[in-house]
Amino acid sequence: MTFTPVVPPAILAVVVVALLFARLVTLRQVLAGEGAHRRKALLRWSGMSLAVVLLLFAAMRPALITDDTTEAEGAGADTNVFVVADRTVDARADIETLIERYPAARFGVITFAPPALMWPLSADVWSLPSEVAALAPLAPGDPAQADAAAPGNVLRYQLIQAQQRYPGSANLVVYAGAGAPGTQTAPRDLDVVAATVDGGIVLGHPAAGELNESALRAIAAELGVPYVNRAGGGALPDLEVRRPAAPSVEPAPAAARIELYWLLALVAAGLLLAEVWISVRELRHSRVARRDVTR
Repeated sequence: MTFTPVVPPAILAVVVVALLFARLVTLRQVLAGEGAHRRKALLRWSGMSLAVVLLLFAAMRPALITDDTTEAEGAGADTNVFVVADRTVDARADIETLIERYPAARFGVITFAPPALMWPLSADVWSLPSEVAALAPLAPGDPAQADAAAPGNVLRYQLIQAQQRYPGSANLVVYAGAGAPGTQTAPRDLDVVAATVDGGIVLGHPAAGELNESALRAIAAELGVPYVNRAGGGALPDLEVRRPAAPSVEPAPAAARIELYWLLALVAAGLLLAEVWISVRELRHSRVARRDVTR
């Protein structure tokens, strides 16, 4: 079993400690009761605590690993594909093509709009298409304040984390945007570590019919990948992949992940719904009792 937390482990550890402390505080209140009321309260406390633990485990994204044999070249085995998507353009068709082209790859989606990390790096290519379908273009904000390098900080740390978590894997960066046409701010670099980028492509998609190709070419040069104008559509070009050695044509064993987070979240949701139902029932009973007393 492997774990790929949706947030950095340090932040997750702080959340775990805070929630466990809060549950221990409520336990003292539960133990202060007596008799049947105490047993009932302890049972409800246990159910809520179990729901919290299950949600914490779900946030760690546990998965079972099964051995599978796939063709390494072209299938994206042991490859991390980071898609940087400008939300003012419509690059959904290109992203969907990437998912089909690299079915064995791990994908991460970083956007210009909150949340910046829309899809943490994961091999769950079954759920990703529905998220991509929801990436409809947003209305452009103030063009003078636009910044083509806005996701650089998130991208930099995601690349470093992927390199540490999956040693020897290839990091590909696919940047799809308009290059912040009309901006009046000084151009900035993405400021990524060159050694963490093994290839990719920069795709120029117009926003409201405008495209800043000079900014996009600068980003492509920084990443060391080609730039392609996608205003006319057509077939998506192959990604440039820089490998230290010639790719092997032999089938390579790839680990297939069976995600378990959804099952943990489903059980936790059932426990939370049960607690809500009990609370609502108690509230109705208490209101009826008050009405009877006031009559």
